[in-house]
Amino acid sequence: MSRVWALFKAHPYISNVVGYTTLFTSADLIQQSMLGGTSKKGHKMASDGTEGKLSVDRPEGTPGAIQSKPPEVSAQLREAELSSSSASKTVPALAGIDWSQTARVAVVGFCFHANFNYHWLRGLERMVPGGGAKRVSGKVILDQLIAAPATISAFFIGLSVLEQKDDPFEDWRQKFWTSYMTGVVYWSAMQAVNFSLVPPVARTVFVGGITLVWTVFLCHFRQQ
Repeated sequence: MSRVWALFKAHPYISNVVGYTTLFTSADLIQQSMLGGTSKKGHKMASDGTEGKLSVDRPEGTPGAIQSKPPEVSAQLREAELSSSSASKTVPALAGIDWSQTARVAVVGFCFHANFNYHWLRGLERMVPGGGAKRVSGKVILDQLIAAPATISAFFIGLSVLEQKDDPFEDWRQKFWTSYMTGVVYWSAMQAVNFSLVPPVARTVFVGGITLVWTVFLCHFRQQ
């Protein structure tokens, strides 16, 4: 732990930006893993991640009848079914990940969010230095009035631009206010902890940890 802290003190910019971007990108992977890999009723996931319909063997020329098999064949079939079921359950969670989407989230996180938060939090500490309830409250209010709208807007607009949508502001118009009003409650509490307990040198990566949960919500909300 002391080595990590020494790294932060020696290289605050690199440590915070890289740490923030890693957490920001991980949020999209978590969101995709949570939503993917769920089999529909009457379907199963094949070992390659594709979905196939369950079928029942029927003897040729006797529609609807289930073919009876000798006990040893039935035992082999049951064993094969168990193996297939086990294989389907152990399909890697990353098999269905849209890596292009994750790459876009990483680009937005690195190019804007990580750098913006690093410089914003340093500037905010210079504008309102120190702790105490009054100063912490002032920082939280400024953060929600300035940083929150900027970061949410950059998320929706930035991803739409990278996806080359005809109207890059469509997602922003539809989802900004819901995201912002939800974030005011969450971020006010988290930033109060950040400004009260976390040293300024590590605040960006702490925000990255908070953002891990928040970005899972944004990524999921954007897919709706």
